[in-house]
Amino acid sequence: MSKVIGKRVTRVEDARLLTGQGKYIDDIGTPPNTGHVAILRSPYPHAKIVSIDYAEALEIPGVKGVVTGKDVEPLLNPFSVGVSAPVHYYPIAIDKVRYVGEPVAVVVAKNRYIAEDALEKIKVKYENLEPIVDIERAIEDGAPILHENVGSNIANHRTFHYGDVEKAFEKADKIIKHRFQFPKYSATPVETYGIIAQYEDSSNSYTVHANFHGPFVLHSIMAGALKIPSNRLRIIIPKDIGGSYGIKAGIFPYIVLCSVVSRLVGCPVKWIEDRQEHLAASSSCTDRVTYIEAAVKDDGKILGLKMKMMDNVGAYIRAPEPACLYRNHANTTGAYDIPNLMIDAYAVMTNKLPTGLIRGYGGQETYFPLERIMQMIADELKLEPTEVIKRNLIKKEQFPYKTASGGVYDSGDYEKAFDLLLKVGKYDEFRKKQAEARRKGKLLGVGLAVIVEPSGSNMGYITIALTPEERRAGLPKSGCSEAATISMDPMGNVNVRISTTPSGQGHETVASQIVSEILGIPHDKINVVAELDTATSAWSIASGSYSSRFASLGSSAVYYAAHKVKNKLIKIAAHFLKVKEEDLTIENGKIVSKTDPSKSISIKRVVGSAHWNPLSLPEGMEPGIYETAYYTVQAEPPDDQDLINSSVTYGFVADLVTVEIDPETGDIHIIDYFTVHDAGKLLNPLIVDGQILGGLVHGLGGAMYEELVYDEKGQFLTGSFMDYLCPTAPEVPNVTIKHIETPSPITPLGAKGLGEGNTMSAPVVIANAVNDALKPYGVTIDSLPITPNKVWNMLNQSKKQEVSS
Repeated sequence: MSKVIGKRVTRVEDARLLTGQGKYIDDIGTPPNTGHVAILRSPYPHAKIVSIDYAEALEIPGVKGVVTGKDVEPLLNPFSVGVSAPVHYYPIAIDKVRYVGEPVAVVVAKNRYIAEDALEKIKVKYENLEPIVDIERAIEDGAPILHENVGSNIANHRTFHYGDVEKAFEKADKIIKHRFQFPKYSATPVETYGIIAQYEDSSNSYTVHANFHGPFVLHSIMAGALKIPSNRLRIIIPKDIGGSYGIKAGIFPYIVLCSVVSRLVGCPVKWIEDRQEHLAASSSCTDRVTYIEAAVKDDGKILGLKMKMMDNVGAYIRAPEPACLYRNHANTTGAYDIPNLMIDAYAVMTNKLPTGLIRGYGGQETYFPLERIMQMIADELKLEPTEVIKRNLIKKEQFPYKTASGGVYDSGDYEKAFDLLLKVGKYDEFRKKQAEARRKGKLLGVGLAVIVEPSGSNMGYITIALTPEERRAGLPKSGCSEAATISMDPMGNVNVRISTTPSGQGHETVASQIVSEILGIPHDKINVVAELDTATSAWSIASGSYSSRFASLGSSAVYYAAHKVKNKLIKIAAHFLKVKEEDLTIENGKIVSKTDPSKSISIKRVVGSAHWNPLSLPEGMEPGIYETAYYTVQAEPPDDQDLINSSVTYGFVADLVTVEIDPETGDIHIIDYFTVHDAGKLLNPLIVDGQILGGLVHGLGGAMYEELVYDEKGQFLTGSFMDYLCPTAPEVPNVTIKHIETPSPITPLGAKGLGEGNTMSAPVVIANAVNDALKPYGVTIDSLPITPNKVWNMLNQSKKQEVSS
């Protein structure tokens, strides 16, 4: 059997998806008497609920029931959160609303049309309260308080000191600092949230179908909110999820809401979110204000960093937050050898939609100020950005490299990848072209960014939100395990069950490649089952599709499960052939002696014996072929010095972008986008390049188009695609993708996660390119998205200043 791991194998998923045979949440049949849900949402950002009158709604024929916060409160606990602040968060407003779009009442009806009509009959009386949406104003004295029992709008605040920061700043030749603001934006998958929930009174249990993709630590949180043992909450994930980019982790409050509504109304319920609901009330990344200070020598070497990071987590800090604030804690210094670091981290609540996971979560917020300050250092010291980057890059001989904050970068050759980028992107040639263009009045710019891409979260990173004393009061938490199960039926056919809940990434294809190579069976003859059922699947609290964890963790679980099956097959064959196990290998559907090829037996015969004639098996061996493997790596909880290796593997991304700006309109044209990746061993380059392009376009949206905008009074202004702009095919620039491979020494296949890197790097590399183009005007890009209107205003403001001077 030829090697298939690492080959550009066509995706097995595409046959059903391209012929309309995918099975999504809305394709699942509903139980008899299922009611359809419509949700009444708050039009106010901050208000007390004085009364809710739904008598008229109940009179509409076809309405099965109406549920409010007061109805569900006795049946629910508030969701547990990963911080010490006593934030009480329910899936529906109880006494007051805290953001536009928060659920206030739920109607269940014969169909969605009737339910929507009934919403209009519900009368809610509100008492308006002063809203707050600005991150920095929210933590000032006298700011409106969202949660009176908390006493402030700070959900979490921790300060970290690594190395000798003060000494680094004393030794610096220059201290370069700036304030940066990153926007709140979303993920906008094609398929929105969807749930079918059914309460079973006889067992006080819930069965829920939902397009939830994990992490499944949230399963325990949901069960706790429903006041039931976790085995009474069965969640079933469909075979296909129509995109997520992280955001479908945010469905979990609605799973609880629909579950308790099913209980109260007395029938199964179905809810499919519409696009306006999704934009206003699903989830998003955090908007962040960062104050960054760099202590540098005149040659560009960075001695230390100080970073004050303030994340706006919205109206409630809800699990898995403060993930955005701490997911990149171990790689805060990026690809640079910076031994001294101070972080002052805040999670702040305001009257905006609560936040959570979206693609790259925390990475784009972290790298925007870090990679912008690198360019500012170069400008201040009159050096090329390439010089400053090279001066600070971690060297090949330093791997495995331990960061100041505790990350352990497993492998890499950052200098090689960066040199390849400069060569492919023809950096020096573009600089010459830029100089000539400027003499003609044209605005050309080139931007660079280098980042580390973490993958496979160590779940213990969330507990960095707690002090060492608070952590010692509970059990240590780490964990990054994933599971896979492989079985063979009596005819020798293979089924592989994975628990990574893919949402379009091609997990089925890669899993089949791995099993094919190890068992010597054509990969198109292997069936991969991607559904996850918490009652029957092998899974862990870390299971799911987030943090680019399949390549590092999911594929490893498949690898070890396949080897368990292989070992059993060879053990049986050795027993039948009367040879030693180490003398056998698998070739073309047979198990063959390496020394005497005449001694062989078909895999089908071996498997058939395990099923049909178990007495023929070696003594003590269980019948059947059914093996489960759980895979994890060394991922320790944070220690008493707050050191934490927050991810399993760390890839590398180097980007170069060239732009031209029209000074008359402020329009930004991306000429070329070059990106070089090192994700260890590539399992399927075809899928890899697709993931890179997808992540890049998501990052492009954050750089130039996408923002969930609220006015100063907390009103939501971007509730449709008329106002919330996403990049479409014509906006995607020319992209050149290159790879180097430095295999990870800690995963069996040498693979690292990939798919979020350009989501993290694109916003800042485009900002650096635009800033470079606008350098003659003396402007600074320190907020996103960079729109033509924003560029035009900066250009004209600069011209006015020139005239006045």
